[in-house]
Amino acid sequence: MKLIRLVFLVSSLVFVLSAREQVNVNFSDLEINDFIKLTSKITNKNILINNNITGTVNFVSSTPVYDDELISILVSVLESKGYTLISNGSLYEIVRSTEAAQQNVSVVTNGKNVSGSIMVTQAIKIVGENVDIIAAKIRYLISKTAKLMTMKENNTLLLTDYPKNIETIKQVIKEIDVNNSKFIVKIIYMKNTEAKKLQVRLLDVAKSIFNPNIDSEQVKIILDENINGMIIVGNKKNVERIEELISKLDVESSIDNSVKIFSLKNSDAKAVLASLTEIIAKQIYSDPSLKPSVSMSEDINAIIAIGDPSIVKGIEFIINELDKEKYQVYVQARIINIYKKNAEDLGIKYGFDGAAVSSNGGLYSLATNFGGASISTAASTLITMPANITSGFALGAAIDFLEKNDASKSISNPSILCINNKESSIYVGQTISISNGATVNAISGTTNNYQRKDVGLTLKIKPRVSSNDKVTLEVETTLESIDSLGNPITGEQPVTSKQEVKTQSILRHGESVIIGGLVKNVDKNGISKIPFLSDIPLLGKYLFSSSSQTNEETNLVVVLTPYVIDNSEQLSKLQADLGLLANLQKEYDKEIFDKIEKSKGFKKDTYNHESNTSQINRNMLKQKDNPFSGAM
Repeated sequence: MKLIRLVFLVSSLVFVLSAREQVNVNFSDLEINDFIKLTSKITNKNILINNNITGTVNFVSSTPVYDDELISILVSVLESKGYTLISNGSLYEIVRSTEAAQQNVSVVTNGKNVSGSIMVTQAIKIVGENVDIIAAKIRYLISKTAKLMTMKENNTLLLTDYPKNIETIKQVIKEIDVNNSKFIVKIIYMKNTEAKKLQVRLLDVAKSIFNPNIDSEQVKIILDENINGMIIVGNKKNVERIEELISKLDVESSIDNSVKIFSLKNSDAKAVLASLTEIIAKQIYSDPSLKPSVSMSEDINAIIAIGDPSIVKGIEFIINELDKEKYQVYVQARIINIYKKNAEDLGIKYGFDGAAVSSNGGLYSLATNFGGASISTAASTLITMPANITSGFALGAAIDFLEKNDASKSISNPSILCINNKESSIYVGQTISISNGATVNAISGTTNNYQRKDVGLTLKIKPRVSSNDKVTLEVETTLESIDSLGNPITGEQPVTSKQEVKTQSILRHGESVIIGGLVKNVDKNGISKIPFLSDIPLLGKYLFSSSSQTNEETNLVVVLTPYVIDNSEQLSKLQADLGLLANLQKEYDKEIFDKIEKSKGFKKDTYNHESNTSQINRNMLKQKDNPFSGAM
């Protein structure tokens, strides 16, 4: 039956004589192998079948088809079964589609159009783009059994595919590939500026005005130092825009670098240089030659900058900011020794609340009675005084009252002018010699060795101004003393003591801060005598006099008062104001002292009489315990 159908189809063909023959083909459920034979017969082509291909094919045609189109139909049918046709000399061969590229398919010369239905291989030259980028873009267009390879050495695509696919891909590549023939090259010479410096600016501009992601928009700006010019490569429109920019920017002086000397008025050149060096080291320059050079001259306190004019201008701005007039802080210090026992006695005498420099009294509680607010705290605690005239005078009066009545002694009243954020120090003390051993020599004998040592109070202050009326003081106070000089003969070593207080305080302009906690105990030997009677030989010494050993506690306190100065002219005015305040303090002291004497005080001579009488009574009582009293 199949044979009869095939004969019928062949006998019914109508041949039309022309350049390409047309045939009427119409069949259904035709075995693929029979369709292969039919195609071979009509096209007069030998077809080699190496595989058994099963299945049927249907084709309905209302108009004649060209005989060579049967080959295309056959290729489509074979593709659906995983096979294809390849040209092998004078015949066609049916092979697996996946193996077609390895079966010596025909190679078409580069540049020629390809046609037909049989797989071919063609090299496609890429002109204006990287071959790998093009391959990635067109890969989805190739057939599933095609093979695509890139050759980087000559920027070429090697493609094995059906002719129609190859032609489609070539058309797409033509559209997306940048054609170098559209690019122009222009050499531009610099007249007034250095090409190397101008190139940096142009590259930044080009990135902004041309889209770097579009290949055809990219412009290459190549430096040629030998001619002091640039080579511009790109499309004509973009090259002309760069050329226009160059004509506007090529107006600078032809000098290579700018040299400028900055004389400093308020800052130290060494410190400013360190800041500039640190800033420049952290900068990233697109051209290392643009990195400026900075140095200093200590003789004239100046900074020397060498570099590109625009960069030197930036350095000038930094120097001007660093060289602004700095805040200064004028600190008045009052260093006072307060004797605990005398302060307590003074409080008892005048009826003050305690008046002892101990845990809850002393200098601070005295201020209650001198017009200021009560400020009671431990001696080791930092106290900030309110910045108003009344409390300031009250504190001053309290200190003066203690000193007037021998309860304190002013050691020193130094003043120091500090620069903002710079540490300053005050030292009050003496240098003494202490023994540190002895050297025995057979000729000269024993020689005592001594070393010089500073003993006293060291006060370090570092201000940090936050505004023109507020300052933070970092204070470090160290008290060093010699408790015992030792004995070089017995080998006893010197004994030293050291007390240290570190603290911070935020003060307003004119406020005072009291630093305590520097306590020292001293053993004192004393002799009490009854006038005249104590002078009686033998008996007077034992009956009318007595010796005592007391431990006296001394508190060293430091009162600091800062004044913020934001310009040098204020210093003279401040000194005049401080002189006026000193006079007002004296008047205030006199008024307060008189008021205390009248309201709560006792007559000084009465007090002395009572004190002497009490001392005599104490001495008489002590005789009861004297071992010599029985002999009398």
